[in-house]
Amino acid sequence: MSSTKPRKHCNLIVCRGCDLVVSKRALPSGVRAVCPQCHTPLYDRPYCAMNGVLALCITSILLYIPSMLFPVLEIHFLGSIRSSTVFQGAMAVWHQGYWVVGLGVLLGAVIAPAVLLGSIMAQMIIIQTGWYRTKFGRDTLNGLLRYHSFINQMSMLEIYVISFLVTSFQLSDFADVYFGLGTLCFTLLFVVTLFLQREYNLEHMWGYVSESDD
Repeated sequence: MSSTKPRKHCNLIVCRGCDLVVSKRALPSGVRAVCPQCHTPLYDRPYCAMNGVLALCITSILLYIPSMLFPVLEIHFLGSIRSSTVFQGAMAVWHQGYWVVGLGVLLGAVIAPAVLLGSIMAQMIIIQTGWYRTKFGRDTLNGLLRYHSFINQMSMLEIYVISFLVTSFQLSDFADVYFGLGTLCFTLLFVVTLFLQREYNLEHMWGYVSESDD
């Protein structure tokens, strides 16, 4: 894990067709940037639109809370009804002796997503308020960015969403399986997080640290 801090003007991109250096800019949805010299496609997504990242981050945090509090699965079997949240599921696996699997679920589906969203939210606050121009804000932003890639790799919401589907199919033959409100919130959290990761650009965020150093 290593994050190299880029120098100022890190929002530049080199055209692979003619080696022309072009400055990246935010794009509206569905628009592709092309090289003005040779018309080679450069990139086709918004370049870290800050308002979009902030909105998606707030939405993800609002979805994270109910996705952890409400049951994700409700199983009806021989008159017995059992429901479980994501955290309870991880603890159940842990207590059954599969502590490695339980720890993986706890880290990938509970802890890492919360830390990731909190980190991005803190970055947005520091940048939007201009705190990155102060020494404390710059050092805090620098620390958050250094560990962002590692935390992002630890967050594995998609694996848990797939496990919902696999569990429901395996148990449907001898029990009634119902998805709870937590399942809906967790699935929406996964989808919104995908869009958040698409909008977020680590290289662009490093540019604010470089700017504050000048």
